Amino acid sequence: MARATETDVAIAVMQIAAARSDGFCSFNRARADVPKYVTFAAADLKQSLKRPGEPMWHQLIRNIRSHHDADGNFIDRGLLVHVSRKGYEITAAGRAYLKKNGIITFRT
Repeated sequence: MARATETDVAIAVMQIAAARSDGFCSFNRARADVPKYVTFAAADLKQSLKRPGEPMWHQLIRNIRSHHDADGNFIDRGLLVHVSRKGYEITAAGRAYLKKNGIITFRT
């Protein structure tokens, strides 16, 4: 099984945010709920060497912000907005992306 990507996690974050009335996905909610949307490979689930007690895939949540100016990043594309020290908010463009791509959200 292939490892999860930043895109996989960003789409899951958008789904979580879209299912909420405030359109917001906190970092804690992302860590709790992203596994409901993404199937992780064994390598994703291994403990991080740099952050003991945390699985490797948690870094992908932070990478959405870290790579915000990279082409194709969901913040760069205007699909998500980073809320400093709190999480991510989905934009109208993000909601349109989910709809256009037939990505279903459900209440978390």
